[in-house]
Amino acid sequence: MSEMTPRSWSTRWIRHPLEAAAIIPFYVLLAAMPLDRASAVGSWIGRTLGPRLGATRRARRHLERAYPQKSVAEIDALIDGMWDNLGRLLGEYPHLPSLGLLNNPHVDIVGLEHVAAAREDGSPGIFFSAHIGNWELVSLAATQLGVPLTRIYRAANNPLIDKLIRWGRRNIEGELVNKGREGAAAILETMRAGGHIGLLIDQKLNEGIPVDFFGRPAMTGTALAAFAMRYRCPVIPARVIRLEGCRFRIIIEPPLELPNTGDRKADIEALTVTCTAIVEGWVREHPEQWLWMHRRWRD
Repeated sequence: MSEMTPRSWSTRWIRHPLEAAAIIPFYVLLAAMPLDRASAVGSWIGRTLGPRLGATRRARRHLERAYPQKSVAEIDALIDGMWDNLGRLLGEYPHLPSLGLLNNPHVDIVGLEHVAAAREDGSPGIFFSAHIGNWELVSLAATQLGVPLTRIYRAANNPLIDKLIRWGRRNIEGELVNKGREGAAAILETMRAGGHIGLLIDQKLNEGIPVDFFGRPAMTGTALAAFAMRYRCPVIPARVIRLEGCRFRIIIEPPLELPNTGDRKADIEALTVTCTAIVEGWVREHPEQWLWMHRRWRD
């Protein structure tokens, strides 16, 4: 066991507890509010604090390169919408454990037949999405439709906050596994057992391959395509669009046609390109609902 340094000691015993002490009461307060009000409070926080954060500069740089024809005012509006969406997600998050999506006037679900087919076909399957709208609703909808997903996520640096995040997802069935070796093992075990996995595929992965995304190469993971090629299983795109306030449309699209040239490496690359292009299309439809502060590109 490595010796704890003064810095790591202060992080573990001072900074992390202070962060949790500030965030947990706020979480409880949002959970006590009606969903609409919690979402509105989150919107105000996002619009007020977000533009002051350094991540806004990165978001602006990405937007200016993705949309060189847009004016400063148009870019400002997209950034404002991005922070509105992220703030609303913050307000809505404490309500996930009690949020029923079926027959909910706040939620319109398109493509239920594709989830039913995945549930009944007896084979493993892959759902993929992106950080658009309230992306947490994809896995929640799958759970409530009888298709629990094994999901990979990046654990919060603060383990106390990470416990809060996992507690907030407690009613979403399926495994929630930290990325890396643990996540890869969980995916493999799920696929072997004929289960389903859910992946958010719009973040940079240095171990991936460069794929065109908004006209620039972006390092993109190939795990989705590799598992799809190995098991020849359905690959189903799914996304959440925020319609207005905390009203949503969940869209589950038909399974993709998988490439089958006989060249496994080429097929993996082709499917990765296809899935990335689908995500770009989603972002172009609602650019204000994507997280432009991601370090998606190398520069």
